[in-house]
Amino acid sequence: MGSVDRIESIKDAARSTVERATDSLVGLSHSIHAEPETSFEEVRSSAKVAEALSKGGFDVVTGVCDLPTAFIATAGHGPLNIAICAEYDALPDIGHACGHNIIAAAAVGAGMALAGVADELGITVKVMGTPAEEGGGGKILMLEGGAFDGINASMMVHPAPVEMAFMKCLAVSHFDVHFRGKQAHASAFPEEGVNAADAITLSQVGIGLLRQHLRQSDQVHGIVTRGGEAPNIVPGHASAKYYVRAATIEALERLEPRIRKCFEAGALATGASMELIHQSPHYSHFEPDPDMTETFQRNARALGRTYPPVPERPMGGSTDMANLSLVMPAIHPMLGIDSLPAVNHQPEFAAACTTPVADQAVIDGAVAMAWTTVDLSTDETERTRLLAKAV
Repeated sequence: MGSVDRIESIKDAARSTVERATDSLVGLSHSIHAEPETSFEEVRSSAKVAEALSKGGFDVVTGVCDLPTAFIATAGHGPLNIAICAEYDALPDIGHACGHNIIAAAAVGAGMALAGVADELGITVKVMGTPAEEGGGGKILMLEGGAFDGINASMMVHPAPVEMAFMKCLAVSHFDVHFRGKQAHASAFPEEGVNAADAITLSQVGIGLLRQHLRQSDQVHGIVTRGGEAPNIVPGHASAKYYVRAATIEALERLEPRIRKCFEAGALATGASMELIHQSPHYSHFEPDPDMTETFQRNARALGRTYPPVPERPMGGSTDMANLSLVMPAIHPMLGIDSLPAVNHQPEFAAACTTPVADQAVIDGAVAMAWTTVDLSTDETERTRLLAKAV
C-alpha cells in the first residue's frame, strides 16, 4: 500500500494531531472523571465525548440503537471500517475507579489522529460511544442493534495497574434476585410471616457449599441490596445483586443454572417466591486477535511503553468488548498507570486516573491505536484479511 517513508509520514501526522490536542484530551479525561455517571446515565459524559469528536470533524449521530447515551462518530470514506470504542460510565459510590475517563479521551484522540488521514489510508474510522460497560452491556446491545454492521475490526485501551497486551476476561452473567414473602410482627406473630431475607441467607449458604465443586475459573459474587425494613417486621421483600463468571460463554451456560437452583432452594425452604432478572445480555470470554495485538504492542513499545512479565495471578475481569471479539478481530490492551498498590475498583485507583502518568496513558493510548490502524490498513496481507471480516 505504500513505501516505508509514506507510512512513517502518516504516523508522524497522526502523532502530531494528538500532541497538539494534548491539553483538550487531558481536559476531557479530567472533566469526565469529575462528574461520574453510572451505566445508562452518562448524559453529560457522552455529550462531552460526542462534542469533542464533532469539533474534530466527525459526523456524530447520537441516541443510536434506542440508547440515549450511545453514539457513532464517523470520518473518512474508505472500504476498511475500523471501530474505536469509547467507554465513559462510572461505578456506583467510587466513581471512575476503572478509568473509563482515560478510555474515552484516548478514543477521541485516536479518532482525531485518524480523521485527517482516513481517506489517504482508505479507511472509515468510527468512534463508537458505548454506554454501560459496568454491567449493562452497551456494546452487546449496539451489536445486536446493528451499530457494528460493516465493521472490520475494533479496538480500545483500558487503564490498569501494570501494562498488559491483553487481559484475561471471563464470561459473566449479571442478574438481580428478588424474594417475596409475607410481613408480620417479628415478636407477636412470627408464625404469620414468610421471611424473604432468610431465603437469601439460605441461598448464600447453598452457593457457599457449591464452591467446593466449582472449577478454578468459576466465580460467584454478590451483594444484598434489600434485607428488610425493621428488626420487628418479618422481611416481606429481600433482594440481591449477583455476578456469575466462567472461563467461556459455554462454561457460563453450564454454571448459571446451578447457581439459580441455590436461589430456588432458598425460596422453597422458606415458602417465599423468587424472581431472577438479568440486567444485561451475557458477556462472553475474550478472543483477542493475535496479529492486532502484536501490532499494537509494537507501536506501544515505540512510544516507550513497557511490558513486564505477566504476574503469577494475572488480572482478570469481564467486559462487553469481549462479545465483539467473537464476531470480528478485536483488541483490549491494558495501559499501566503505576497505581500499585491501588488496583481497579478501588477509590485509590480512581484517584490515580487523573495523575500525570494517567494523562500520558491517554496520549500514548491514542497514538498507539492510531499507529496500529495505520499499520493494519497499509499492510496488504492484514488489510485483505480484515476486509474479509466485516460483521
